[in-house]
Amino acid sequence: MSRVQTPIRRNDTVAVNTGKDSGKRGRVLKVLPAKNRLIVEGVNMIKRHTRPNPQRNIKGGIVEREAALHASNVQLICPECSKVTRIGHRVLGDGRKVRICRKCEGVVDK
Repeated sequence: MSRVQTPIRRNDTVAVNTGKDSGKRGRVLKVLPAKNRLIVEGVNMIKRHTRPNPQRNIKGGIVEREAALHASNVQLICPECSKVTRIGHRVLGDGRKVRICRKCEGVVDK
């Protein structure tokens, strides 16, 4: 299985386009590039039955947590214009390659 390069990175704010959570916004907690999936904070919540583990101080029961969703189902939210946007790339004067917002031409990377 080949690795897919996704333009979305950890700690980016994204909006969900499709599925049961469409319209929700959240912060990317984890990127899984091998499967082209993301885990977004507060989106795609599932219930998981866990066994108690006293050594790790884990209580048993039903735990709600985020499940991964496909990277094609989310779009980046520009931190400058705070709109849902596509991502472009540009090389700055100092030689850095950065992601830019296609709507306001602002730099997405810090």
